[in-house]
Amino acid sequence: MRILITGAGQGLGCHIATAALSRGNEVLAAVHSLSHVSKEISKLQERYGERIMVFEMDVSDEQSVQKAVQTLSSKEEALDGIVNNAAIMVEREKTIEELDLSAMQISFEVNTIGPMRVVQQFLPMLYRGNEQVIVNISSEAGTIINAFPTNYPYSMSKTALNMFSERLREYLREKDIQVYAVHPGWMRTNMGGVDAPADPRDIAAGIVDILERKKKIYSKIAFIDSTGRPMPL
Repeated sequence: MRILITGAGQGLGCHIATAALSRGNEVLAAVHSLSHVSKEISKLQERYGERIMVFEMDVSDEQSVQKAVQTLSSKEEALDGIVNNAAIMVEREKTIEELDLSAMQISFEVNTIGPMRVVQQFLPMLYRGNEQVIVNISSEAGTIINAFPTNYPYSMSKTALNMFSERLREYLREKDIQVYAVHPGWMRTNMGGVDAPADPRDIAAGIVDILERKKKIYSKIAFIDSTGRPMPL
């Protein structure tokens, strides 16, 4: 497979890239800035050479995404998978009285519109792929019944991402392009913290299983966890 991963510079995105490469796949690793590429990504470049391409793309910037498309389309004819992993979490503990609404706008720009922008721009390449799968990394925080009492920007932007995933799933169904919004769980990453119970390597392996269509997924909706089980709305 040839897989595009956003937010691949660290955390879950880097682990997904590692898992995908270890199975013989090719990875297009989008990072926010080439001037701050992590040691982990540099090691992947040293180990896997031409099977990983690292490039700069800010999903919140239309011109940045378009520039990436122009660069990649001249080198890569097709994509088989897209993982929209890039995300931010801000103003987590703020009450409605304290909330900076500009943080809401930024969160939607990155967490919701960002994946929409990536899909919109890269669909022509994806159409030329085989057994294509789109994975939008979501969160249980985006559910109605299990969300935190605060965390407005992250929760609401992930709820919207789930709806986008559902609509996109229906749109691409006849083309046999699978679309999922995946709840990875609470992991030991920069966002999850050291006290999180889950190993991101295990979560990444599950997500690559989904990309490779190795899991039988019976969910009636796009929102699932990394094992393929349906998530509550």
